[in-house]
Amino acid sequence: MIKSIKVFAWILTALISLVTLFVIGYVIYMSVNYYRIDDFLAIETYNPQTEVLKLSEEYSALTYNIGFGAYNHEFSFFMDSGVMNDGTEVSGTDSVAKSKEVILTNTNGAIDVSKNESADFYLFQEVDTKSTRSHNLNQYAMIESSFSKYSSVYAVNFHSSFMLYPFNEPHGIANSGVLTLSKYKIDENMRRKYPIDESFFTKFFDLDRCFLVSRLPVENGKELVLINSHMSAYDEGGLIREKQLELINSVMKEEYGKGNYVIVGGDFNHDIAGMAGKFKSEQQIPEWVYTLDNENLTEGFSIVVAENYNEVPTCRSTDIPYTKGVNYSSVLDGFIVSDNIEATAKNIDADFEYSDHNPALLRFKLK
Repeated sequence: MIKSIKVFAWILTALISLVTLFVIGYVIYMSVNYYRIDDFLAIETYNPQTEVLKLSEEYSALTYNIGFGAYNHEFSFFMDSGVMNDGTEVSGTDSVAKSKEVILTNTNGAIDVSKNESADFYLFQEVDTKSTRSHNLNQYAMIESSFSKYSSVYAVNFHSSFMLYPFNEPHGIANSGVLTLSKYKIDENMRRKYPIDESFFTKFFDLDRCFLVSRLPVENGKELVLINSHMSAYDEGGLIREKQLELINSVMKEEYGKGNYVIVGGDFNHDIAGMAGKFKSEQQIPEWVYTLDNENLTEGFSIVVAENYNEVPTCRSTDIPYTKGVNYSSVLDGFIVSDNIEATAKNIDADFEYSDHNPALLRFKLK
């Protein structure tokens, strides 16, 4: 009996030691491989165009977070949680797209929805190049080949070593970014890094958030500064978002002070249309919902609220699969413009068929 107890104790000690060594090794692996991309990083323009922007001519720009191609109606994301109106707590379950075929279907579907608007500029977010979650398909290459007459500029927004969590289906390696397409000449591109939560564990699982600044010449000698932005979503207390907003405001103010035209488009991860809790839903307003309005912006700038803002949301909750009228939804995607630009916008109703986001379209003229 005593011998059996000793053997069991030895086996248990060995197992605990192995698990401890594995955890320590994994933490070392993540620490050694962790890095943040430098600020003020110049980005190359591929397939450069030559036409210069003109005053008083109408142009259009579309922003679309394609959700790395995983979000059909059945997909819910493992990092998201919420509460139903009856108090039931819910959590997402998926960390990887169901199949490579789902990624192909959703990416091609997002491309088709985008091309249907025939925009002059496209601002895409969550575009993967080689990620476990999107079955290693290169969405950047797929989009770029579908818009062969556009310049393309790509900046990495998310890169991580192999994430073991969740243990039943690890999220794995992630490489993702923001992509800007343009029919018009781009003189220069710069990747600016947003502040993120750099506490020891959180930094391994947060995005390397950034915004991509592209400079396009205008016939009057000024520039259109086109910014593709993807702000933080997971930020308890909103402290990181405040720092990110402070940074983007400082850039907007500086460019406006030079007399340039400025457009910021993308996924703001803020309610930008005052629609929190106003779309039909069977869920409570999530904790991550923050409001962004003109009072939060530097002087000379305003949010272009879509003409159909109260009819078409641009983001749905991902803690449960999608059913219209059940999921919480809001308007998180769109555009901010300087007051030397005349602009209108509308949200495109794609019914979240290919992403957890719907696109938003801006029509504008440079005064």
